[in-house]
Amino acid sequence: MTTREEVLAFNLKPDAAAAAAAWLAYLRDERRLAQKTLEAYGRDIAQFAAFVTEHLGRPADLAALAALRPADFRSFMAALTRRGLGVKSRARKLSAVRAFYRYLARRHAIDNAALSVLRGPKLPRALPHPVDEARAREALAMAGQSDAGRPPWVAARDAAVLALLYGAGLRISEALALTPADVAPLLAGRADVLMIRGKGGRERPVPVLEPVVEMIGDYVARCPFDLQPEEPLFRGVRGKPLSARVIQQLMARLRGALGLPQTAT
Repeated sequence: MTTREEVLAFNLKPDAAAAAAAWLAYLRDERRLAQKTLEAYGRDIAQFAAFVTEHLGRPADLAALAALRPADFRSFMAALTRRGLGVKSRARKLSAVRAFYRYLARRHAIDNAALSVLRGPKLPRALPHPVDEARAREALAMAGQSDAGRPPWVAARDAAVLALLYGAGLRISEALALTPADVAPLLAGRADVLMIRGKGGRERPVPVLEPVVEMIGDYVARCPFDLQPEEPLFRGVRGKPLSARVIQQLMARLRGALGLPQTAT
């Protein structure tokens, strides 16, 4: 049962305020959200309700919430900006409003198309930060360690791939596109560069250091599969071409083990 205090807390007409309180109860009882998350949602919707009341000049009921236009929601976002809220805070509050309206659509047949055309604040993308040489060496050493659940050839494979990423500057897709024929001149000592075909089909020469060549050679010597010249060099445990996801997961584990940020590459 929604109390009068809960209804009045949202500064809305009784039907809209009761719907807001019921939404929070739904999040608590059915979605099992944490208390702090519930409190954050409650503050966000209370702030939205306070804005709507001031914006319209009166507390809103469900019909008024359904009738809000894109310009009204943009005014709400602009008001948050004027208050000095950062991009992430504004995005979170808009996300709460969207979630509340989705609940209204399901439980009260309140469908407001204005939110679907509203663009949220653009969150800044965290730029990747290359690791320094010492951390790169640590990552290679850890990748090359075998254990009971990781055969030596897999450890050698992972070390070779990471050596190409950190030691030669290849992208994951470029490293996994290599064939035995591509690395044969390196292993035979006839070359010290790889010709890498990048985006747009353009080739570029990539110098390869001797330690990287040695790691590739160690993997080739240990790999239990028949590596045909024009087939993928790096293989998964069942012999199929190695998935980029395996390397991404490996890098994530190494970042965690070395205490590196998620943006470290």
